[in-house]
Amino acid sequence: MVKKTIHEINGRIRDGSVNVVTAEEMVHIVGELGAEGAAKEVDVVTTGTFGAMCSSGVWLNFGHSEPPIKMQKVFLNDVEAYTGVAAVDAFIGATQLSESLGMEYGGAHVIEDLIRGKSIHLHATSHGTDCYPRKVLDTTLSLEDMNQAIMMNPRNAYQKYNAATNGTKNTIHTYMGSLLPSFGNVTYSGAGVLSPLSNDPDYMTIGAGTRIFLGGTQGYIVGQGTQHSSGGGFGTLMVQGDLKHMSPDYIRAANFTGYGTSLYVGMGVPIPILNEQIAQATAVTDAGVTTKILDYGIPSRDRAAVRDVTYEELRSGSVDINGRDVPTSSLSSFKKSRLIASELKEWITRGDFFVSMPVERLPKDISAKPMKQTEGIALVSDIMAVSVVTIAKDASVYDAAKTIMETAFNHLPVVNADNALVGVVTAWDISKAVSQNKFDLVEDIMTRKVITAIADERVAVVARRMDQDSVSAMPVINKERHIIGMITSDDISKLYARRS
Repeated sequence: MVKKTIHEINGRIRDGSVNVVTAEEMVHIVGELGAEGAAKEVDVVTTGTFGAMCSSGVWLNFGHSEPPIKMQKVFLNDVEAYTGVAAVDAFIGATQLSESLGMEYGGAHVIEDLIRGKSIHLHATSHGTDCYPRKVLDTTLSLEDMNQAIMMNPRNAYQKYNAATNGTKNTIHTYMGSLLPSFGNVTYSGAGVLSPLSNDPDYMTIGAGTRIFLGGTQGYIVGQGTQHSSGGGFGTLMVQGDLKHMSPDYIRAANFTGYGTSLYVGMGVPIPILNEQIAQATAVTDAGVTTKILDYGIPSRDRAAVRDVTYEELRSGSVDINGRDVPTSSLSSFKKSRLIASELKEWITRGDFFVSMPVERLPKDISAKPMKQTEGIALVSDIMAVSVVTIAKDASVYDAAKTIMETAFNHLPVVNADNALVGVVTAWDISKAVSQNKFDLVEDIMTRKVITAIADERVAVVARRMDQDSVSAMPVINKERHIIGMITSDDISKLYARRS
């Protein structure tokens, strides 16, 4: 049984005898030597990831002006920063958009501009006080002019990401990129085999205080990230580092069409190999990291899962959806992730970076909760018509035509002797039958495959199904398939018109 300590490993870093490998390399070493042999041979495994991490930003301290000002609102290159703390501190968020340029420029661009040595314009306003009399301030600052610039990212480095596709008939634009209609493409994010948290899924060496590679310099894990959901394999990290020492090679602004700005963040976490259990965990492969492809065409937090998929399949360039090869593309840079893992390896090998154990490990089995909403979500039962006219399957086409004329309903659910739904007949079906001189039974012309809804479904989900199946009305049924209502596209349009 192999047992090492952080003190021993750091001693090897100091004397130059440490053996460091990347997570990609560790797969082959464990395959050849086994977990115990690899634990004896390897001291540190390095990981890396480089992708869009929207939950990122920087705390800035500007110093005091003369006369001083207590900033109530501050804009950096016309991008608003949060100033609800002290007088001259502000937090610039990566996804905050420019007041004048909109989605073309945002907080992420301000952050990259600062790293690149560019000067930014600061405009601040205040109501003025006796000790902070100034009410307006305009100045130009560079990163070096500021006292502190501390990157503090609330949620980075997801353990894995859901992949995205789109089952609607229109292209949609999301934080997962542009998704083509009718499952035309699949996008994904994350580094798979190199993913930091996938290489230590039980957080044996990762937690508050762990030293990491962040943006090209040394940073630290603060603790669990927001929406940390380790119970489902979606752990996240809250991290911090000094922006003044970061590199634009590893911190890059990005624009996502129709969504806005985001910040690409480069991060690497070293994993000290203290025993064979940790060695085995760092031998994870792309085939061993699974996620779900979700349909982002559903305007809901509970999107339908199209299928499970591995990162090996995603990285192959295409995946099978309903018997069809669908192209895949990554929003992360695996090349850059590999570079980060290699650079971190070099830092440790040279003795420029020492590994650390967390003062507190990340929680292992918690789940992120959805928002509690005091205003109810619209359900089918809220807007469906409960007075529904049906027709028996053995009624004549003439009877169906007469019923439609008398009730002005364009859709008639067809029921059997037990009043269970067996089909639907429309005014179009009847017109077609009449043109063909068919006056037989309703069951001869009805549509047997009926798209239905249930009363406690969300209206947004039903609206998406209507669009996907090109129908304008749905019978609402209970578990016995009895008709309890009808919902139409007009009902949904009226609901959204009232809300807007």
